[in-house]
Amino acid sequence: MTQEEKTKIEERIVDVLRTVYDPEIPVNIYELGLIYKIDVKDNHDVDVDMTFTAPSCPAADFILEDVRQKVDAVEGVANANIHLVFEPVWDQSMMSEEARVELGFD
Repeated sequence: MTQEEKTKIEERIVDVLRTVYDPEIPVNIYELGLIYKIDVKDNHDVDVDMTFTAPSCPAADFILEDVRQKVDAVEGVANANIHLVFEPVWDQSMMSEEARVELGFD
């Protein structure tokens, strides 16, 4: 797979991640900075490292499954592997400018 093909798949993944929300926060998980890594492999498998705003997120199972299903459905993805990580610890500085404005931090 070429780098251009990987980039296109990654762009499609980012697009679907922008449709995933924590039910308690009106900003998508991508703009919140909860996605740490998207790795598109030559065999079309994708590894996604993500976190939550708090380790005890009550919607964790729902969000993880939503991410897995949506990434798995992206054209060009053979298998989505979603990894929950807590290093580095998420903080508000990881949010996009758009998210900071939406949540009133700027």
